[in-house]
Amino acid sequence: MSDSLELQCPAPSTAPGSPAPRVAPRPSPGAEDLPRDTGMAAPLRLAARWLMWLASVVLLAGAAQAGVLTRDELARRFPPPLQVGEKLADIPAWPINSELTPHGGPVGYAFESIDLAPIPGFEGTPFNLLVAIDAQGTFTRVEVLGQHEPVFLSGLGEAPLVAFVGQYAGLNLRQSVTVSTLYGNRGAGTGDNQVVLDGVSKATASIRIVNQTVLTSALAVARAQLNMFSTAGQEPPARVRGELFERKDFAALLRDGDIVHRRWSNREVEALFAGTEAAGIDAAALAEPDDTFLDLYVGYASIPTIGRALLGDDAHAALMRQLEPGQHVWWVATAGRYPLVDPEFVRGTMPRRLQFDQDGAPLELRDADVELRAPAGAPPLNAMLVLRAPPLAEVDPGRAVRLGLDVLRARGEMFPSLTRTTLALDYAPPARHLVRPPAPLPEWLIAWQARGVDLAVIGIALAALAVVLARPRWLAVKPRRLAAFRLPFLAFTLVFIGWHAQGQLSIVQITGAVKTLAAGHGLQSFLYDPVSLLLIAFTAVTFVVWGRGTFCGWLCPFGALQEFVALAARRLGIRARRVPPGPARLLGRLPMALLAALVASAALMPALAEGLVEVEPFKTAITVGFDRSWPYVAWAAAMLLVGALYFKFFCRFLCPLGAAMALGGRLRRWKWLARRGECGQPCQTCRHRCDYDAIARDGRIEYDKCFQCLDCVGIYHDARRCAPLLFHARKGRDFRHAHRPRR
Repeated sequence: MSDSLELQCPAPSTAPGSPAPRVAPRPSPGAEDLPRDTGMAAPLRLAARWLMWLASVVLLAGAAQAGVLTRDELARRFPPPLQVGEKLADIPAWPINSELTPHGGPVGYAFESIDLAPIPGFEGTPFNLLVAIDAQGTFTRVEVLGQHEPVFLSGLGEAPLVAFVGQYAGLNLRQSVTVSTLYGNRGAGTGDNQVVLDGVSKATASIRIVNQTVLTSALAVARAQLNMFSTAGQEPPARVRGELFERKDFAALLRDGDIVHRRWSNREVEALFAGTEAAGIDAAALAEPDDTFLDLYVGYASIPTIGRALLGDDAHAALMRQLEPGQHVWWVATAGRYPLVDPEFVRGTMPRRLQFDQDGAPLELRDADVELRAPAGAPPLNAMLVLRAPPLAEVDPGRAVRLGLDVLRARGEMFPSLTRTTLALDYAPPARHLVRPPAPLPEWLIAWQARGVDLAVIGIALAALAVVLARPRWLAVKPRRLAAFRLPFLAFTLVFIGWHAQGQLSIVQITGAVKTLAAGHGLQSFLYDPVSLLLIAFTAVTFVVWGRGTFCGWLCPFGALQEFVALAARRLGIRARRVPPGPARLLGRLPMALLAALVASAALMPALAEGLVEVEPFKTAITVGFDRSWPYVAWAAAMLLVGALYFKFFCRFLCPLGAAMALGGRLRRWKWLARRGECGQPCQTCRHRCDYDAIARDGRIEYDKCFQCLDCVGIYHDARRCAPLLFHARKGRDFRHAHRPRR
C-alpha cells in the first residue's frame, strides 16, 4: 500500500519562447473508443469497425438533427399522475404537469438534447438524449434516444452508456458535475457542490461529450423556464470591440490586466488538505514547501489584443471564423508541478481537471484544438489550451468567470481513499475591450409598443366617451342625436375592441388573479395585455365618477352584441318582454351568487372554477368568434336569443363580471343623474321607459342596475318628453325657477 498524488508530472525544461509541450494529438474518429486487440484478427476487426463507422456517417449525412419524440411517446414515459403538456413555442421542451397540483404550474420539463445542444460526438454525429428536470433544476431522468459512437455500437455495447446516464438522477444543475475515469471516486472532494461521475473505460472522449450535452441542454431550459442562472433583469451581454487592437507582448498583457495569473506554492496547497486523509502524502511538497505547485494563467482570447498576442494573427483569425455567434474562447495555461491536462486528455474534449462557471452556472469548456506556441515573453509553461464555450452557454464576457483546477490525492492503491480540492481564480477582461449595448426594453413594454396603434385608437375613443358622459345633456336631449353617437360607438366596441383588439374584459381575469395570488405569485402577467389593462384602468376611474354603467353600457363587446341583436329583433317585429318584478328580484341576486362561487372556487378548487367560468359566453362569442365546439356555441347563441326577448337578459341576471362591476360601482362619489321632486311622485315616465329596470317606483336611480344608456337624461331635459316640464309649460310656469332638481 502506498500514498500518492493522482498525477505528478514534472514540469519539462523549456526555455522562454520555445514551443510549449504538446498534449496528446487528436486521434482519428472513433479510435479512442475502440478496444485494443492483439493477434492477426485485430486488423480485420479494426477495419470492419471503420467500415461500419463510415457507413453510419454516409447514412446520417443528410439526416436532420432534430428531436424524434412525439407528445404521445413522451406521455408513455411519464404516466399519471404526471401529464405532458404541449411543446413550448419559445424553447423545444415539454412542460410536465401533475394531476395532484393542477394549477401549481409545471413540476418539470422534458426535452431532447439534440434540439438544444447538438454537440458533435466523437465520430461527428450528436447524441440525442431525453433529459427531464424538475422545477428545482434536479435531474429526474436521462435516457439515450440515439447515438452513433462506434465504441457503443460495436465495441462495448450501449449498456455502459445507459449506466452512465443513469447517474444524473438526483443531481442538481447548481452542482459542478464532472466525469472521472477512475471508478469509485464519485462525490470525492472537499466541497459538497462537486460531483464526479463514474466514467466509462475506453470511451473517455465520448462520455465527456455526453456530459456536456446533458448540462448544456438542461441549462438552456433552466434559464428559459426556471429562471435559474437567468440573465433576465441584468444588463445585456457585452460585445467585443473588434476594431480595437493594440500590439502587446506577454508582460504587457499581464501588466494591463488583459490576462491574469495566480500562483500556489506547495505550502498553500498542503494547507488546503490539512485535516483530511490526504494531508502529508505529497513528499515533494513537504521537501520544498516554497516551490511552485501551480501557476495558472487565463485570458479572454476573443478580444483581438489578447487573442492575437497569445495565438498569433493568423491562428486567431482562423479561430474567430470557426466560432458561432455568441460563442467565446479563453486561453488557459499552466506552469509549475501541476499541469492543466493529464496524460489521458484527448484533444477536442474538456480537461477533466478543469472547472468553469459564471454566476454559479457550471459550463464545460472544450478544447478548440488549436496548435499553440508559447507567446513572446511568456515564462516556461507546461500546458496551454484554447477552450471554447458551447454556443448556447449565454456567457457574458463583461462579467467575471471562475476558473478552477481540481487537485485529487489518493491514499492507498487497491481501494484508494480520494480527496479533492480546487484551486480557482476569478477573471474578467478589462472593460475597455468591450462595449455593452443598451438594455432591452421589458417584454411587457414591447407588448405595449406592438399594440401602439390599437391603444391610441381606443384611448381616443375613451376620451370622447368621457367627454360625452361628463356633459351628456346636449347629446341625450335628442333621441336621434343620441342614437347617432351610441350605435356607432357600440359597433366600435364590438368590432374593434372586441373582435379586433381582443379587449373583452372577462370574469376569467378576476378568477385568474385570485388563483395567481393564492399561489403566491404577482399580477405581472396583466402587463402583457395592454388593451385589457387600459380598459381596466379606465373602468376603475369610472367607478368613482359614474358607477358600473360605463363599462357595462358602453365598453362590453358582448353587451354591445346583445343590444344589436335586440334592435334587430325589434326591426323584425319581435316584441320585447319584461321579467315580472318578483322573478326579476330573485334573478337579480344570481350574478352576485355566481361571482362569489367563482372567486371561492378559484381560491380553493381551481379545477371547478375552470368549468364555472364557462357560464360567461364572452370567450365563445368575442374572443374566438364562435369558432368553438357546439355546446359552447349553443350556450352563447341561447343567451343572445333570450336577450332578443328580454333586453340584455344575460347582463342583468347572469353575468358574474357585471356583479363585480356593480361592487366596483359602489365607489361612486356622486349621484350624477338629476331627479326632480315629481320623479316617481307621481311621474313614472322614465321608469316605464328604462329597459334595465334601474329606476325605482319612487323615482330613485338604482345605480347598481344602471347601464348609463342616457335615455333618462334625455327625457329629463326634453320639454316634449318630460311630463313635469310639459305640465308646467301648459300652466305657463318657468319650471326651472319653481323647482330645484334633486339628486
